[in-house]
Amino acid sequence: MTASHLLVPVPIPDSVAALIGSCVPARILEAEFDAECAAREVRRFRGPRLGIEDQADREQALAELARANKVLAAHDPRLMVRPGDAW
Repeated sequence: MTASHLLVPVPIPDSVAALIGSCVPARILEAEFDAECAAREVRRFRGPRLGIEDQADREQALAELARANKVLAAHDPRLMVRPGDAW
């Protein structure tokens, strides 16, 4: 019996990733890419002392993440990306 938290992520070959990608609509792939980039950007701007420009950049990244997640959730709610999620 295996627990999901004990599983080790295994990289998949590029050909398999391309096959999976060909089965998913292009707008979903684009939204997934945008969501992961925005989540990475949100994680970059952490900490109690953010400057005004950094706060604005973080808010912009959160807006982009929300926009991409809206598209992903419409396709499948399990695809949504959160800023603290591990890849």
